[in-house]
Amino acid sequence: MSHPDLLARLWPASAVRVRAGDLELRWIDDDTLVELAGVASRGVHAADAMPFEHPWTRGTPEEVARSVLTYQWNLRSQVSPSRFAIEFAVVLDGTPVGVQGLVADDWSVLRRIQTGSWLGSAHQGHGIGTRMRVLALHLIFAGLDAHEATSGAFADNGPSNAVSRRVGYDADGTVNVAREGVAVPHHRYTMSRERWESLRSRHAELLQEPVELHGIDGLRGQVAASGSPSS
Repeated sequence: MSHPDLLARLWPASAVRVRAGDLELRWIDDDTLVELAGVASRGVHAADAMPFEHPWTRGTPEEVARSVLTYQWNLRSQVSPSRFAIEFAVVLDGTPVGVQGLVADDWSVLRRIQTGSWLGSAHQGHGIGTRMRVLALHLIFAGLDAHEATSGAFADNGPSNAVSRRVGYDADGTVNVAREGVAVPHHRYTMSRERWESLRSRHAELLQEPVELHGIDGLRGQVAASGSPSS
């Protein structure tokens, strides 16, 4: 048995890939992680902006790259029925350009997934952010059979808010969130399964169907509670 096949048997999340046309979401192995660290080190946002609650993008290029490594290494073990946090490399035409994350607390009970993401500055403004969000929603609903997806963005993060609105989320209020020692308005968005299904055909062009899902059965089993239908 090859190393990737053995890893997939022991840790099914490592085999997940979702592809639509030239865009792919896939498990972040070490080689891809090093490339992503380089993407982040070259910039993710303007120097006077901060789109994240935790300011991991502050520092020298080497410090930013190291933050990506340590965060992703720590995240890999967090896949279980009670909670999972999985981040995928966003790969365009074979080149890693950013990260798309999925987080679910009390997954076996709530069936709700929160998304978060980043793109390297050089790859922003080309519609990739919208496409990767739509692809993530396809994985969330068609692949993982979630009931609800949520997202959020600081009020001053225009591009992220625009993606949520463009994709068709329902606005779900605004709360203050601490950011670098200051309370900042943070908009919340919700996408129900029913709403996604009503919007699905609208996003067919963005998905560049057919969408290819790989390794999903294994992941569903990995995050299924004992005795649940998908276990």
